Amino acid sequence: MACDLWLVPLVDVLCHSPDNPFAEEIAAYDRALADAGLPPVPVFGYMPGLSGDVAPVAGFDYDALHYLRRAYLLQASGLEVTPVDELGGDYEQLLEMFEQAAQQSHLVWHFDHAGAYVPVDFAAPLAGADDELLDGGGPLGSGHGLLRELRAVAPHLGIDPDNPPPAPAAPPRPTELEEPAAATAIGYEDGTPFGRERHVWLGLHAAVTRSLAQGSMIVFS
Repeated sequence: MACDLWLVPLVDVLCHSPDNPFAEEIAAYDRALADAGLPPVPVFGYMPGLSGDVAPVAGFDYDALHYLRRAYLLQASGLEVTPVDELGGDYEQLLEMFEQAAQQSHLVWHFDHAGAYVPVDFAAPLAGADDELLDGGGPLGSGHGLLRELRAVAPHLGIDPDNPPPAPAAPPRPTELEEPAAATAIGYEDGTPFGRERHVWLGLHAAVTRSLAQGSMIVFS
């Protein structure tokens, strides 16, 4: 199944519009942040070059995302990060054995096709009061937290986090759920044992660095 990452600029021309399609989600995120004693989702004033347009920034297959999550969980648990040809029972065992670590991870604990990352720094993903966000689509992640985790796992994938390779091109059009990601073949055949993981890492890294630089929310589709 394919996944696209979209950047939602948190600018007033979008967030304060009565037609804002993300109004309900942002209100739920604000409640979760307030419950955790954190500031609300930031909204920035319009400036030239930044509009309220929502645009894709990266794309990959969900299977590949789970490869990267597996690598991060191994690294975070102090285990050797080894490549695999396919995901099997060992990944499910990792999630069970290190459930608490997984639920503290912005990269690992994030629902497929739901939830978001916002440019607010907090330690662990938020579920909201009475698990409101879990019932509505998925925990809320921190862009800062996601970037920290990407940087932590990068050396194990052969990536210099301070000088990563160029990110794959963004999808030329929205990708349907049941079709493969457009850049799959190019991204996975990079001659390294961690081709899938590196492809997803580069896409997520491009999304989160832009998110933090320009004040955007990252959503999965």
